[in-house]
Amino acid sequence: MKAYIVGVGMTKFEKPESRDWQYWDMAKEAGTAALADAGLDYGHVQQVPVGYCFQASTAGQRAAYELGLSGVPVYNVNNNCATGSTALMMARQFVEGGISDCVLALGFEKMKKGALGGGADGGDFTTSPVARHYGVMAARHGFETTPPTAQIFGNAAREHMERYGTTAAQLAAVGEKNHRHSADNPNAQFQDVYTVEEVLTAKEIHRPLTKLQCSPTSDGAAAAVVVSERFMVEHGLHGKAVEIAAQAMTTDTPESFSSGSCIDVVGRPMTAAAAGQVYERSGLGIEDVDVVELHDCFSVNELLTYEALGMCAEGASGKLVESGATTYGGRWVVNPSGGLISKGHPLGATGLAQAAELVWQLRGEAGRRQVPGARVGLAHNIGLGGAAVVTLLRRD
Repeated sequence: MKAYIVGVGMTKFEKPESRDWQYWDMAKEAGTAALADAGLDYGHVQQVPVGYCFQASTAGQRAAYELGLSGVPVYNVNNNCATGSTALMMARQFVEGGISDCVLALGFEKMKKGALGGGADGGDFTTSPVARHYGVMAARHGFETTPPTAQIFGNAAREHMERYGTTAAQLAAVGEKNHRHSADNPNAQFQDVYTVEEVLTAKEIHRPLTKLQCSPTSDGAAAAVVVSERFMVEHGLHGKAVEIAAQAMTTDTPESFSSGSCIDVVGRPMTAAAAGQVYERSGLGIEDVDVVELHDCFSVNELLTYEALGMCAEGASGKLVESGATTYGGRWVVNPSGGLISKGHPLGATGLAQAAELVWQLRGEAGRRQVPGARVGLAHNIGLGGAAVVTLLRRD
């Protein structure tokens, strides 16, 4: 049974504490927008998976109750930075499995200012869910006082530079591109444009990554309405519908840890496996994709993801971004929203915000950031710990 996204919505992503709102306010705004986009009301919704990482248990109910008290099941989902796409995957599975005809996937986060911890900064490191991941890093690179997530990705960047000759300017080109793209996105946390040189000379977070190559902490929410083909036809929603052509989630395998490389431990093998499953199930390949929203939590992860998705050979991602192949006028447009680096990264909302951007792109509703003729979109959302979700969306 096929599943379709027929409505999407999101709030503007904001700097934490810059707006006087609570997580349930964000969720209500995004969920109401998604339902309105579909022309439906909350009474149509049969199940609600809700993603978040930093709020208390049953915060999903507290948020969903702002949309209605219909008594439907609400599921609280936490899968680190892949939380939003995990909620979307649950919604798709409910529909494809014939369990429900209309499901609302909702994600939100209300975060604190400052760098995101990685489970290793403070407290007992040995009990952290990502202790194995940081242990691989520490064995090869040691452990510094910089933010843990920036360390593990920054060390992956160092390895990529040493192994393949990737340059600091190529890493900075990711930040330049994504900040430039966000200038046309009113929902993005930032709309400032920078040169490669300005990205390179910004405050260093963990060498070689500068502040303008790192995603910020953010507040915000996003939502998607997922329905069956039967429901779509009965309610006349074909004009809104974007098919979820295929979707896959993978978690860490021995390959993630056996090489002793941060490139592997931050998820390139997981992403490659998820992408391979999606291509096989859909009959589509990366050559069929027009627009990509991928998990650029740090600039290096965008480069690693190019390779894992098959956009270029292993080690060639620096040259790919430098060539202009991943921006307007190139082979693909990657992160037209501005990506995590500039749009923002409220963990529970990120995967659903990626889906929202792709739905708008495939419908031709993305305004000044529209990718001409986009018919197939790919979303990639990853979380340490670990989970990688790849989703292919197709517009008839």
